[in-house]
Amino acid sequence: MYFKILSTAVILTQVAAFAPSFRKCDVNKHQNDGPISMGNPESSSDVQTRSNFLSTSTGAIIAAGVFLDSRPTYARGRATLEAAYDRYTPRIIAGGKFYASDLRKLIEKNDWNGIKLATAEPPKRSKEDKSKIDGGIQERAAQAGQFSDARVLVAADLFAASFSDNSVSTKTKSMKDKVEKLRVVVKEMNLTARRALGEEKAEGGLFGFGAKQPSANELANTIRKLYVEGGNEWNEYVFAANDSLPIQLAKLPYL
Repeated sequence: MYFKILSTAVILTQVAAFAPSFRKCDVNKHQNDGPISMGNPESSSDVQTRSNFLSTSTGAIIAAGVFLDSRPTYARGRATLEAAYDRYTPRIIAGGKFYASDLRKLIEKNDWNGIKLATAEPPKRSKEDKSKIDGGIQERAAQAGQFSDARVLVAADLFAASFSDNSVSTKTKSMKDKVEKLRVVVKEMNLTARRALGEEKAEGGLFGFGAKQPSANELANTIRKLYVEGGNEWNEYVFAANDSLPIQLAKLPYL
């Protein structure tokens, strides 16, 4: 089955079955490699625990990277493309692997606490952090979800900037556009999980009153739609990144 490159994301209609097929863009073939086999959402597999998401052994290198400045960066990007590739793509690739495997399993099982942790942002710096040698960076970085903005999307954003020089290139704009859409998806995933856990109330109604809390089935459908949307945006980002990538640099893998 062939797909038009860089078209709008495909949203599956049969959400309950949850067998998403992410679009895999290829410069030569432009084809999808077929559906990703998914288990039943009511699977009795063991629920993932917090330790699956918080990597406390990454040390100061990842800790410092998680708190990189996410403000737009463009100037003289191409001059340091290879350095940016070495610095950011390990986090991008790890995030993609987590999304395609661990996060999918959590969504299959409606593991709301696991989904919340996987998409959680690290806490803000506290007064106590100021008294620590590293300013609390490593401790806070360990609390960033495995597919959070701080751990994955900031790296994707900064890598996109490396494809520009003094002016912003079309490629950088395309990649950054995908990152912004992914940020919306991740925030909505986290919000949906917190609503399912009863930590957030539904919005709407007059002065915020009278809003109907979504049912368990509605929440499950919502998280699955977000997952498919995010998967398609991720593959579009990868396609844009791989386009005209220098031959000495390995192409990023699709989901």
